[in-house]
Amino acid sequence: MNTFLSAEKSIYLQISEIIETDILRGILLEDEKVPSTNELTRQYTINPATAAKGINLLVSEGILYKKRGIGMFVSPGAREQILEKRRKAFKEQSIPRLLQEAASIGLSKEEVLHAIESSSVPG
Repeated sequence: MNTFLSAEKSIYLQISEIIETDILRGILLEDEKVPSTNELTRQYTINPATAAKGINLLVSEGILYKKRGIGMFVSPGAREQILEKRRKAFKEQSIPRLLQEAASIGLSKEEVLHAIESSSVPG
């Protein structure tokens, strides 16, 4: 969780995305305790209500669950749920933006596909 917050997006959304990314990377595993609101508040120097809003968003999506008096934990199946959510967002948001930008600079879908096929995947 050594991530910096940006001004481009709401902080609570960034907090939820940081936790999701840690789940995807295997840093946080199923049924493992996630950082508390107070820990997030200290780490990112943010308002506790903002940290709580980010965590509560994940609870409402079923990615985290609460153990009363103990804290928040990663739900079973959370990784697969996050992958599905991010794949859907990629298809519905990123690809149309990519194609729109390509069209604005005169690239056809075929040229975009060729560029993708000839590119290497980072990571």
